[in-house]
Amino acid sequence: MSGKQTISLADSSATYHLGQRLGQLLSPGWIILLEGDLGAGKTTLVQGLGAGLEIPENIESPTFTLINEYHSGRVPLYHLDLYRLEPSEVEPLNIELYWEGIEVPAGITAIEWAERLPYQPADFIQIRLKHQDDGSRLAEIIYPESLPLIL
Repeated sequence: MSGKQTISLADSSATYHLGQRLGQLLSPGWIILLEGDLGAGKTTLVQGLGAGLEIPENIESPTFTLINEYHSGRVPLYHLDLYRLEPSEVEPLNIELYWEGIEVPAGITAIEWAERLPYQPADFIQIRLKHQDDGSRLAEIIYPESLPLIL
């Protein structure tokens, strides 16, 4: 079973604060799958996540590097961006090593353009960001029952 919340985000600041709240709530091992059109706020949400994890560095989209690692906060953050990849190109990257915590310290893994994953992890939080006609965003959050998410 899973839970679902829909949150209206008035502007990019609200998107940032949603990420910040998640960063304050989550512990190592969580995976956040982010979906949404270009400019929907995926990177802004991850920047807020970094703030909630007390990461002092600027969080930037890893569109060209694919993965940015941040180890200076209270929990490591692994930020992946699959925008440039096809699902068949993702599998050989073995990105599950990030959420399994085998070759890197356990942290939180945030994946932009997660719809390009050829498989899904066992437990994850899915956030779909959608543009609204008035310029705001809608965040649809689906999460496992094991996470009593209150935002």
